[in-house]
Amino acid sequence: MSGQIRLLLADDQALVRGAMSALLDLEDDLTVVAEAATGEEASQRAWELRPDVCLMDIQMPGIDGITATRLVLEASPNTRVLIVTTFARPGYVREALDAGASGLLAKDVPAAQLAHAVRRVHDGLRVVDPALAEASLFEGASPLSEREQEVLRLSDGGSTIAQIAAEVYLSAGTVRNILSSAIGKTGTQNRAQAARVARDKGWI
Repeated sequence: MSGQIRLLLADDQALVRGAMSALLDLEDDLTVVAEAATGEEASQRAWELRPDVCLMDIQMPGIDGITATRLVLEASPNTRVLIVTTFARPGYVREALDAGASGLLAKDVPAAQLAHAVRRVHDGLRVVDPALAEASLFEGASPLSEREQEVLRLSDGGSTIAQIAAEVYLSAGTVRNILSSAIGKTGTQNRAQAARVARDKGWI
């Protein structure tokens, strides 16, 4: 149907995808053409169908929504990505926009607001949840380097120093130094606290 905004929904929870699809399909100008449970699947569907807008969950198994956003845009450059998340963390705003997303909203927004955001994104505008936008300004950019983020992410997953060292191809001593730097930057006492702070701020 001409004038329709074609949507791809990416979320690992089938109930969430189903509810979102049902709500958006009630809008005369919106139609859901595909759903995906993983970032990889979202990229594949984007390549196959070239949707106008992809609504992307930020936390999924395998690759996260930030990485998946990049993959979707590589597969279908004209698709706009709107990230919708349960985890309203300020650091996500900058990461999402840097990845090429056109906006970021909390999942608990009213259906009418979500539909309005989809239309704005489709029109080439950016849409960011006001509370998240304000918080991101006060939080600022992540002080962590990419290597510190990587090591903290592995540490947060329960890996030992030796396991992290093997994963990132560094010595155990170097990993300890990286973790020490990250602990200092996050103002914490140990790597568990550093990982928790970084996760809560959306830095990892």
